[in-house]
Amino acid sequence: MDDQTKTLKYLVSVEKLADEILSDKREIVLLDKRRNQNREALRDLAKSEQKKCWVTVGSVLVKHNMESTKSLLEADQKQLDIDINTLRSNLKVKVNNLRDLEMQAPVPGLMLVPMSNRETEALSKSGLIH
Repeated sequence: MDDQTKTLKYLVSVEKLADEILSDKREIVLLDKRRNQNREALRDLAKSEQKKCWVTVGSVLVKHNMESTKSLLEADQKQLDIDINTLRSNLKVKVNNLRDLEMQAPVPGLMLVPMSNRETEALSKSGLIH
């Protein structure tokens, strides 16, 4: 009986973590779609020569100043970038935790980070990279 409850707890924890991973992936896709829509809107605003534009706030259309609309969209873009990067970094940890639960080796190269400008400059000065 004890062995069955242990197995059940193990399976529940694996399924719960896998569900969180899938949920985070869906959230990243949705945030990325919104980020692309904001990028398109910013590009359209940059091309426009009008002083005011229509903005949807929920289900309401509001006529708004172009400059403040651009600043709102840019602030939203920054927040979306932060949210997406946070989800992606947490996703890497969750994937490694899931692989640990499944008793598999971590995904090779998953936790790699790019070199900083300072590190790249140091390597180019030493002659290791060109």
